[in-house]
Amino acid sequence: MKTKKIIISPAMVLSALAVFSCAGLFISSKVHADEAGVSFWLPGQYGSLAAIPAEPGWSLALIYYHASIDGGGSKEFQKGERLTLGLDVSEDLLIPMLTYVFETPVWGSQASVGVATDWGYVGVDVDATLTGPGGGLQSGSESDSNTAFGDLFPTASLRWNKGSHNTMIYTMAGVPVGSYDAERLASIGMGHWAVDLGGGYTYLNMASGYEFSATLGLTYNFENPDTDYQNGIDAHLDWGASKFVTEQVHLGLVGYFYYQLTGDSGEGAVLGDFKSSVNGIGPQIGYLFKMGEKDTYLNLKAYWEFGADHRPEGWNGWLTWSITF
Repeated sequence: MKTKKIIISPAMVLSALAVFSCAGLFISSKVHADEAGVSFWLPGQYGSLAAIPAEPGWSLALIYYHASIDGGGSKEFQKGERLTLGLDVSEDLLIPMLTYVFETPVWGSQASVGVATDWGYVGVDVDATLTGPGGGLQSGSESDSNTAFGDLFPTASLRWNKGSHNTMIYTMAGVPVGSYDAERLASIGMGHWAVDLGGGYTYLNMASGYEFSATLGLTYNFENPDTDYQNGIDAHLDWGASKFVTEQVHLGLVGYFYYQLTGDSGEGAVLGDFKSSVNGIGPQIGYLFKMGEKDTYLNLKAYWEFGADHRPEGWNGWLTWSITF
């Protein structure tokens, strides 16, 4: 197996970031936890090969993200002064991320910086809107949709390699410049600042082709000035395991664990701490190839969620295309 075939993939998004992103690494989900069921971190941004060093220079990742989630008819979610029951959400997002990998080592590591955003469609349906916790019925079923740009997500990372062992630390911020309206059900932006810090590990055995990656992080959310609502501190673990069945193709599983460590707060948090959690697992396939002289990577993965608390659950899929210039 040729070493170059493994290390050419750009910094994972997941994602993404990734959405961020990940993205990676890196993109906020519109209805997943905390206020209005929205978390800064989109679970699944990182996956396989998360800590693998990349080729120095510029790379571009494009991610198509689709999610279909349902809060159930008995779960209450809050956004501003609005409480809703029977939340049903569909998302279709295009997430571009531009990354630059420095050739000169930093503290013996490979450094990279990047920035991402998202653009796309969010559709929201609710069975009922209430006046407050346990309050009277304000209105019946309601729908809203929005197609717009989201926030900006600058990122930075350091990666170290020693044989089969690869480690990474990263930081990512959320800059609230996207489409956000506290009075609407569907928003693309978050409406508040956030910062996420974490680290990852990838084991890659060149002889056997087996690979395992795990990325752990914490999110701190600043208060939303429009709603006087501050999400709690969130913990998340994204993982991926795969085997290169050829020099270019790897198959395996991906998953995530998401858990809110501290409760929501602020004058607007009428539902109390509203601590949330969820898990996800699913299949993946990745393909490394050349597009002309450019190193290119394709990855398709999907997650089915379970064990959700104080948040909707469903499924989501990611199609990632990245190219190194």
